[in-house]
Amino acid sequence: MKTELNYINFSYQTNSQKEYHIPLSYQFFGQDPFTAPIILVNHALTGNSNVSGEKGWWKQLIGKNQVIDTDKYTVLCFNVPGNGYDDFLIDEYEDFTPSDIANIFLKGLETLNIQNLHAIIGGSLGGGIGWEMLVKRPQLAEIFIPIACDFKTHDWLHAQCLVQKFLLNSNDEPLQKARVHAMLCYRTPQSLNDRFQTQYNQQKKRLESEDWLIYHGNALNERFSLKAYKLMNHLLMNINTEEKMLEKIDARMHMISVDSDLFFPASEIRMCFERLKEKKKMFSIMRSNQYMGTTPS
Repeated sequence: MKTELNYINFSYQTNSQKEYHIPLSYQFFGQDPFTAPIILVNHALTGNSNVSGEKGWWKQLIGKNQVIDTDKYTVLCFNVPGNGYDDFLIDEYEDFTPSDIANIFLKGLETLNIQNLHAIIGGSLGGGIGWEMLVKRPQLAEIFIPIACDFKTHDWLHAQCLVQKFLLNSNDEPLQKARVHAMLCYRTPQSLNDRFQTQYNQQKKRLESEDWLIYHGNALNERFSLKAYKLMNHLLMNINTEEKMLEKIDARMHMISVDSDLFFPASEIRMCFERLKEKKKMFSIMRSNQYMGTTPS
């Protein structure tokens, strides 16, 4: 299958009542559409639709004989409009919320005549968009795999995104500094200490950990846009899926946490899992009782 960037163009009114022309870009990987089960992958904060192949950011998971075997599945990935991978950027990024992005992705599926998905998989922000999609279309997917994310932005993550916002609005190397801060949130203190062991780089006259942080800040600055980062941080800051709708999602859920992630701590995801498991149990009982013509005591 050809994996070039494709476009769907349409008008969209945001939840904030702003009108936009959206050039929604996407890529397919694996089997031709409608010849195999379709898996939608929602990319993370600085990711994009190029999930597989030589330069695919998830090529260790998506490809021939990988976890998501492209010999067995059709893989679809949309770009979050404004992430810059397709050169489309948004100046007034606060006009958009994750709910808007979910609406846009659902519009994309509708245009492609895709009624149902085998699975939705999303990491971090991508998982948050997945939650939003499924409360809007509870029967959309058979399986949902949110990775290192929750159905809403809690206070801790909101605070870290606020720091990111301050850094991104500064005048001195804003993107690099925001990335340095973000890299620290992807690791616990112990994991950072264990990796670098206070090793000092004599040639560069700084700690190896400092050199690692500066490298990642500069690397992102070379491949990513400041406007795009502002948008993506804003979206991450405002995940707000309607909790009372979660138990209505039909998809089997496999919630994956990362024990070194401080944006979405593993303990928070486990609490979400336990709470949702109980709610879905009660929802199943209520649906069963309603079907039998009774109500729960």
